[in-house]
Amino acid sequence: MKKEIFMRAMQKKLMLFFLVLLPFTLLAQGSANSTDSEKKTKSKKPIRVGLIGCDTHGMWFGPQMQKHDPILYSMPVPMDQPAPYSWMHGGMHYYQYTSYPDPTRMTAPFVDGFEIVKVWDKNRSAAEIAAKVFNSSPEVCDSYEQVSDDVDLVFIADCNGDGHDHLELATPGLRKGIPTFVDKPFAHRMADVVALLKLAEENNAPIMSLSILQTLPETKEFANRIEELEEMHFGTIQGGGTHRAGLIHTICIALAVFGPDVESVRALTSPDHTSIYLNWGSQPNRPKQGVMINCDVGHTWFGTIHMSAYGSGGRGAIHNQGVGNWDYPRGSAEILRLVKKMVETGKSQGPVNQMIEAVTIADAAETAMKSGETRSFQIVKPIPKMNIELPKLR
Repeated sequence: MKKEIFMRAMQKKLMLFFLVLLPFTLLAQGSANSTDSEKKTKSKKPIRVGLIGCDTHGMWFGPQMQKHDPILYSMPVPMDQPAPYSWMHGGMHYYQYTSYPDPTRMTAPFVDGFEIVKVWDKNRSAAEIAAKVFNSSPEVCDSYEQVSDDVDLVFIADCNGDGHDHLELATPGLRKGIPTFVDKPFAHRMADVVALLKLAEENNAPIMSLSILQTLPETKEFANRIEELEEMHFGTIQGGGTHRAGLIHTICIALAVFGPDVESVRALTSPDHTSIYLNWGSQPNRPKQGVMINCDVGHTWFGTIHMSAYGSGGRGAIHNQGVGNWDYPRGSAEILRLVKKMVETGKSQGPVNQMIEAVTIADAAETAMKSGETRSFQIVKPIPKMNIELPKLR
């Protein structure tokens, strides 16, 4: 009897000791796991980036993925001296550092995990100045072919171009099997897009092309509001111009908000204004009366683009407050997150199909602007293994 009482007392003491010790044990384990996690994070090597194009887009995306000198970035070239790109006179710093009392505090989203190790631009002085801005001290390459040597990612930036040289610029890296991001537009012509996709497939190199406005959170929020209309009838997008560099943005917005698989395009032109009309035919969950992109709306407030949609439900219409240069850093940050995932997974990310379709729509719009005729589409799959639907002019 005394032995049983003694044993029970010992069990209670051991249990009490265990309960007291348990929190410290778990805390130690948690600390060890946290330390292991931190070691893994610290040991993960950054994605080595070769940047082709140090223009306004190269130095828009670049500072969002690479630590840099904010003061030098604010104005690397004095205002009284000529500069090939507007960012050199503070054009981009203005939108990414919006804290008036502290010009060194970046307010645009920063996406870590990258290291820009090589830069190239057709204007060598631009590449040299960009290299000084970045803390990584990237190599200034003599040719764009060198940019894809010993890197994990080729990033082709293009602010005002029409994409005519994108196939040429992307080819060396794709042939080496390097994951590649191509700024909008994917290419100038659909034939070049197909060539890029084939090169990517043949060399097992993932490839992406997206518009900043396509990935902008505000664009997605507006698209989610379409259900308020119950039945969607018509939409409008204001701004962007008719040049391929701007028009591709508004086409991408139309596809992101109102849906892909446009069937025909028509252009309404006059000396002072051009509108591009997109029609989805009788497809379900698409605007029955189509979407009008009003290209020439005059000078807009800091590049702002407005969207509206009309239907039978709710109050009959929804409008956004406009998205502009102050908002665009959120779209470029999302692109960088998708690009990072592409390199890590070896697979293209995001709505790349929309950009592919956008190039065909832009081709059709250009033809329609010249001829005044409606241009129709059919969907084909020239690259079955990639499972990418490519629109083709009829």
